[in-house]
Amino acid sequence: MGLTCNSTGTGILNCGLLIEKKTQSDKIVALAGNPNVGKSTVFNNLTGLNQHTGNWPGKTVTNAQGSYRHNGKSFVMVDIPGSYSLMANSAEEEIARDFICFGAPDAVVVVADATCLERNLNLVLQILEITDKVVLCVNLMDEAKKKKIRIDLNLLASRLGIPVVGTSARSGRGLGLLMDKVSSVADNSAETEPLSVTYDDSIEKAISSIETAVEKELHGRISSRWVSLKLLDGDKSLIRSLKDYLGCDLMQNEEITKKIAEAKYLLENNGITCDRFRDMVVTKIVKTCENISRETIVYEKKEYAERDRKIDKILTSKLTGIPIMILLLFVVFWITITGANYPSDLIAKGLFRIEGLLSEFFRDISAPIWISGPLVNGMYRTLAWVVSVMLPPMAIFFPLFTLLEDSGYLPRIAFNLDNLFRKACAHGKQALTMCMGFGCNAAGIIGCRIIDSPRERLIAIITNNFVPCNGRFPTLIAIITMFFAGAMGGALKSVISTLTLTGVIVLGVSMTVFISKLLSKTILKGLPSSFHLELPPYRRPQIGKVIIRSILDRTLFVLGRAVVVAAPAGLIIWLLANIDVGNISLLAHCAGALDPFAQLIGLDGYILMAFILGFPANEIVVPIIIMSYMAAGSLTELESLSELHELFVNHGWTWLTAVCTMLFSLMHWPCGTTCLTIKKETQSLKWTLVSFAIPTITGIAVCMIVANTVRLLGLV
Repeated sequence: MGLTCNSTGTGILNCGLLIEKKTQSDKIVALAGNPNVGKSTVFNNLTGLNQHTGNWPGKTVTNAQGSYRHNGKSFVMVDIPGSYSLMANSAEEEIARDFICFGAPDAVVVVADATCLERNLNLVLQILEITDKVVLCVNLMDEAKKKKIRIDLNLLASRLGIPVVGTSARSGRGLGLLMDKVSSVADNSAETEPLSVTYDDSIEKAISSIETAVEKELHGRISSRWVSLKLLDGDKSLIRSLKDYLGCDLMQNEEITKKIAEAKYLLENNGITCDRFRDMVVTKIVKTCENISRETIVYEKKEYAERDRKIDKILTSKLTGIPIMILLLFVVFWITITGANYPSDLIAKGLFRIEGLLSEFFRDISAPIWISGPLVNGMYRTLAWVVSVMLPPMAIFFPLFTLLEDSGYLPRIAFNLDNLFRKACAHGKQALTMCMGFGCNAAGIIGCRIIDSPRERLIAIITNNFVPCNGRFPTLIAIITMFFAGAMGGALKSVISTLTLTGVIVLGVSMTVFISKLLSKTILKGLPSSFHLELPPYRRPQIGKVIIRSILDRTLFVLGRAVVVAAPAGLIIWLLANIDVGNISLLAHCAGALDPFAQLIGLDGYILMAFILGFPANEIVVPIIIMSYMAAGSLTELESLSELHELFVNHGWTWLTAVCTMLFSLMHWPCGTTCLTIKKETQSLKWTLVSFAIPTITGIAVCMIVANTVRLLGLV
């Protein structure tokens, strides 16, 4: 069973904090910590494959939970969102705080980075104000040793009054001892005297003056001292959560409101305004962290992060940062383009061999064409195209992307591009979500959860489609190779193709920034919000785990969504291509109707129709164009690019058609998978339609300007 209304209060379900327990004796353990401290590594090493992920209902934050057995006891490990504090400045912090407060965990493990422990202790002290069932896991002890950092774990445990364990989660060292301590804390057998931060005398008197009244309503379920502190602070999000959890509004209690008013009057008489109150609370916590760190940490090298700083001088320099980023982008795409060709052909041959067997089966059972055609030549062939074209690039791109993430380079990309997005009144973290869009725009949309501001999150979601996903790479690469790099030979051809593709992507990034700026000045007005961007230490990526997790968590997840929307698309494409009206297929009729407008934007009716029918999956745009030109009844592929080039030229393609098709591929509506993801993430049909319309209008406008300018100049 899970946490229920009876066990934890009705508000716990409203917050979506429902944890699955196999038995009543299972202990719930929350894993908390700052981002980039190895919290997920601890979680993954403990739970292995006994884990699953999902969304907190009503929230845009992912949770993960898994089971673990230690010394005959069962534990449910919950990986709560990484956060720097519990002052609820973001959805992640609110979820983390609410789970610790109202999720009734039997123990809270706070994972900290041994190389920057002082900064991480801030979260530890805040959690200790809520619960005394805390174990501190000082992770990355191996990294600290390399940097000549010594931590006196026993003294640290004495100062904090809680169990402290040093671990190196990547190798699994220390995790057994960690669970020993967790087990004792969960069973209430550990002797702990958690450190309590003592504030200014005026603040302590103010807390005491309302604590008695608050305690009457809480009945010991939450720390009355901590709640009193937050009521004085006027923490509105906590007040809302408390109302859901308790079933009553503390601010409607006359005794409590009277005590709060008296306490605030007392503080104001001592020169402590609301803003200064929070500053004094934060300052006291920070100074306490500094004092503990000075006592327990020894830096044998003054410049313990010297190597990282030297690397950052190059990778985050105004002069070299962005050029190196573009070079890395070039390398990633070159590896993806070059490496995806052979496995894509291999998968296609295998899947189309199965298609032959399916066709033979339907012939053997004498199935009518109106059954075998839609199922085999329509749905199955479309699915085979999507899988064979999408899977290899994603299986290469996502691990490469994750390796950059695991090594600590991705936050540097956000740092390099932060100034650009800030000038566009957008969020610096949008650079990270934009990078995720290269693999799949749907994954990029999900990644927008890391942006706290709703306004800036919407901007990131709306503009994510301006960077091409791997589904648009085949179209872009084929056109570049046929019309711009075809004259080259050997390795030079691949280099020219990759350089041109990189240029197209730089254009997409530029359009992302431009449209973000436009949205910030029109329908989503506002100033850019500040945010904490921690540059984690460079680490050697775990290649094996990166490959497995990126394929399982990203590649197969995105591919599954694409398959769901591609199957019905295959049916529609087959019907349009095979139902004739006046000896002409419906597909040809639709293309003819679209042709005048398509010519205006540098395309033709068949190309525009292919983009429309390719809405479920961008991978099938070129096959639809081929099928339309050849008047075939199903998706078709030619043997070579030279044959494809000849087919396109015979149907009126010029270099201008190629350019406009590339531009429209770069800037048009999101695919079906991405639209479904936008709807799920925004919970709004309006913003889904806006996300559909803005790139489409932009693509039409850009293609129209380019096509008609070239024609007026007589260049084609």
